[in-house]
Amino acid sequence: MIHFGTSGWRSIMAEDFTFANVRRVVQAIADHLTEECRGRQLATPTSSSPVIVGYDSRFLSPEFAKAAADLLVANGFRVLMSDDFVPTPVVSFQVMHQKAWGSINFTASHNPSEYNGIKFNMASGAPASPDTTHDIERRANDPQLQIKTVVASSRPLTPSPQQTLNCRPAYFKQLRKMIDVGVLKKAKLRIGADVLYGTGLGYLDTFFEDVGCRTTVLHDWRDVTFGGQAPEPAESQLKELVQVMRKEKLVAGFATDGDADRFGVVDTDGTLLSPNEILPIVLEHLVTTRKAKGLVVRSVMTSHFIDAVAQSHGLELRETPVGFKYIAEAMAEGGFLMGGEESGGMTIEGHVPEKDGILACLLMAEIRAVSKKPFRAILKDLYKRVGLYVSSRINVHLSEEAMQNVRRRFETFTPNTIEGLTVKKIVRLDGFKFIFEDDSWMGVRLSGTEPVVRLYVEAHSTKKLKELERIGTRLIQNPAV
Repeated sequence: MIHFGTSGWRSIMAEDFTFANVRRVVQAIADHLTEECRGRQLATPTSSSPVIVGYDSRFLSPEFAKAAADLLVANGFRVLMSDDFVPTPVVSFQVMHQKAWGSINFTASHNPSEYNGIKFNMASGAPASPDTTHDIERRANDPQLQIKTVVASSRPLTPSPQQTLNCRPAYFKQLRKMIDVGVLKKAKLRIGADVLYGTGLGYLDTFFEDVGCRTTVLHDWRDVTFGGQAPEPAESQLKELVQVMRKEKLVAGFATDGDADRFGVVDTDGTLLSPNEILPIVLEHLVTTRKAKGLVVRSVMTSHFIDAVAQSHGLELRETPVGFKYIAEAMAEGGFLMGGEESGGMTIEGHVPEKDGILACLLMAEIRAVSKKPFRAILKDLYKRVGLYVSSRINVHLSEEAMQNVRRRFETFTPNTIEGLTVKKIVRLDGFKFIFEDDSWMGVRLSGTEPVVRLYVEAHSTKKLKELERIGTRLIQNPAV
């Protein structure tokens, strides 16, 4: 069965992610888009906009993308296919820039190398809505699905319904609207950029160099095994970046994941900042330096630190379920300033309705250039103003049976206290979130793709944080408590 998670369909190659199943999904998307054409009373899909096809640096991603492009053409669509590996946010931007029907992007993001996946973005550039993905799932899993036959032609059509696309120039022009290029050129920051063998290559490093940053680039070649690690900008994967920073006395380090929609930021002392720390720093910068105003949006399991910064400036904050598509929905309503997730996603007003790790890194570089301070010093100033926030996430691995027990337990779990802590509020927007009297909180969310329960905790002291970690872990491992 084809199942779309919070960000597309992902599976292990040669098990479920096969050319046969890819064609089923692409045909389902084509049928979904064809119905949209009929809804707009267009005779054929080619009478208007293209579909963008992109791919990452994984094994067989270019070949999967070519198969998808051929099938879309067989369904009557005009296709613009990236001429090289391309980040997810760049695909999103191209959908908007080309006024496309949508995009099909072959990537498994930060997952290990044995995975691949499909992300489908709508005509708005935003990740597919739940209604859209449900429709695609229904079509892909229908045994009666009719997959169009791809016929090779010896004579190329003019104009060709399938063309390649250089995605960099228009996207770089967009970034120059989002970033204070003058500040960066003047600062000439000495930085590190780790693209983790992913699609950030030629984007993150090249743009940094274009704006005058003295950039040391790591892992800037295609390795379909990602060096034997998942292409995720986590502490364990960024040890080499930290070593290079110390050796070359760099002021900051930046990284993107496999499809460059997530970000990693390393401070001058080699400390990796969490997204929960970065989002408030960016918000403070946008408000105080750019004098920006608007709605701030975060997913439900993201730190309330950004809430405190937003409140200090009189800004409205909205909480959404997990998944950037919900932040994109809020963005589409207007009056938006920025949105982000604790898992490493962020965008700002005027940019794409999709996570953009490249933009996040550039904004943090701009902040470093403007403030002339290490990020930890900026955090310290923020803590003085709005209070200390410390947070963590723990993955608790369980058997499938234990997962079901946890699910049943929490669906009816409405405690007034948890191990002596008074529960002030329970949020069931996505998972289960318990907010305590002192505004510390604990969140529990079950993975939809693997036997893992994610525990999120936040407190106003490290001591309280450790206490909540112990309580939450016990509660998950022994739901009878």
